[in-house]
Amino acid sequence: MVNSPNKKKIPAEVIINTIWISTFLAMIFTIPALSLFLGIYYSTGNLVLGAVLGFSTHFVTLAFSGRISRFLTKIMN
Repeated sequence: MVNSPNKKKIPAEVIINTIWISTFLAMIFTIPALSLFLGIYYSTGNLVLGAVLGFSTHFVTLAFSGRISRFLTKIMN
C-alpha cells in the first residue's frame, strides 16, 4: 500500500497497472508517428512531408486516446 497526501491507501497493484498502461500509451502514440517520419525522411529525403505525415499520425492517435486507454485498461484488468 502507498500513502497518498490525503491519507487514502492506494494498493500497489493499482499503481503498477497505471504505470504499465501509461507506458503502453506512450509507445502507441510515439512509435508509429516517429517511424513514419523517419521512414519518409530517410527514403525520400523530404523533411517537410515526413514531418507533416508524422505530425498528423500523432494527432490521429491522440484523437482516439480515450478509446485506446479504455481498451488497455480493460485488457490489463
